[in-house]
Amino acid sequence: MSSEAEVVRSVSARVAATPATAGGWPVAVADRPARHRHRGVLRRAAVALDVVTVGAVAGGALAITGPTPTTLTLAGATVVAELGGLAVARAWDPRAIGAGGAEFSRLTRGTVVATVAVALLALVLTATGADAVGHAWALLAVPATGVGAALGRIALRLGVARARRQGRLTATVLAVGTPAAVADLAARTRRVPAHGWEVVAACTSTGAGREIAGVPIVGDLDAVAAEVHRSGAEVVAVAPSPGWTPRRLHELAWRLEGLDVDLVVDPGLMEIAGPRLHVAPVDGLPLLRLRPPSFRGGPHAVKAVADRVVAACALVLLAPVFAGIAVLVRRDGGPVFYRQVRIGRDGRPFAMVKFRSMVVDADRVRPEGDHDGAGPLFKLRADPRVTPVGAVLRRWSLDELPQLFNVLGGSMSLVGPRPPLPEEVGTYAEDARRRLLVRPGLTGLWQVSGRSDLSWEDTVRLDLRYVENWSPALDLLILARTVTAVVSARGAY
Repeated sequence: MSSEAEVVRSVSARVAATPATAGGWPVAVADRPARHRHRGVLRRAAVALDVVTVGAVAGGALAITGPTPTTLTLAGATVVAELGGLAVARAWDPRAIGAGGAEFSRLTRGTVVATVAVALLALVLTATGADAVGHAWALLAVPATGVGAALGRIALRLGVARARRQGRLTATVLAVGTPAAVADLAARTRRVPAHGWEVVAACTSTGAGREIAGVPIVGDLDAVAAEVHRSGAEVVAVAPSPGWTPRRLHELAWRLEGLDVDLVVDPGLMEIAGPRLHVAPVDGLPLLRLRPPSFRGGPHAVKAVADRVVAACALVLLAPVFAGIAVLVRRDGGPVFYRQVRIGRDGRPFAMVKFRSMVVDADRVRPEGDHDGAGPLFKLRADPRVTPVGAVLRRWSLDELPQLFNVLGGSMSLVGPRPPLPEEVGTYAEDARRRLLVRPGLTGLWQVSGRSDLSWEDTVRLDLRYVENWSPALDLLILARTVTAVVSARGAY
């Protein structure tokens, strides 16, 4: 027996000390390099923020209704139910914190669970002769805690985005693929640092060369697993490459088991998002089924109604702001508003209204000089036609506020592609014309991704991504990112 025990201990020791290989040996926990430390920071920050915001909203509701045995019970139940609902909905998964629409989708699911739970408790309390405040509490206070949590997450996103622009809270990425694929991934991660990826090394089909777009080449396709061990990379991003086979991908996945490394694969398709992608396995072969994009129907009708309701409320709330801006714009003797013909959905022209930010008749004079943005766009970073007041309005995007009237009238949406000029549409290629399948927006992907700092190609690409992959969650994400874009004023001129 003792010899058998010694053999078991010996084998266990060898297994624990052996690094991951193609044979699938596990990696000892003590030998693993520390990875994804930022995820713990994000999780703790999200939990703390949710506890504070949910507690504050529940406390505020309690102060409004007054402390009674019923309201005290409901307040405690609201905090427990909301936090429990967020935990059940995996709203504290660090992979969903700080980027993407999944975070707000999970917050919504958690709040729905909490609302149902508190509503059932309110029914029980009412049946036992308690105060009738329970129903109002469930319908108002619980959703308010969800709104508070969402606002807290928006604040957290701003902080995370700022930290990532400074090189903190990021994951190191080993890119695998052709030089063009590696360069494209590096450019995208640098353009959107809020995603939290930093490409630090690359493995290509040949392993030739020193670097690609500032990313050092560390080996060929056979060196991927070894480089992950050596560098401690946290993400392996695999793009299509000559010589890269399904078998090779399987072997890489086996070698990475137990290393806490994210393995992500680019299928080499066009920019199609999750709502349109479905896995349809055929005899174990995973096939991606692409659902056709939808440009009509119930969800779009709900979007149109929501646009008008939000625009009407915003116009009422912002009436004092409109009055103050109107006085400042009118001081130079010109009109307050500037109307310009733009092209909307299905190619229909409409008059887009803005606060006037240029001198009178500025559209009749096109100043000489280099303009920013290739293609049909014309933007001068220091346009002499812009008035001093107009410069401030553009800096904070206040000149766009009157487009809420367009949203109210149905010619525009709160979120959508940039409304083009007629002369721009005349130069459109076939792909760019797909931007006209939906209503143009007061804000959109291009606005929150750099606006006038973007090239014409990037503007079209972002607008097409929105058109092809629209969903209510995407609209909410863009609206949340609009706050950051306005505050930073990047690309606003």
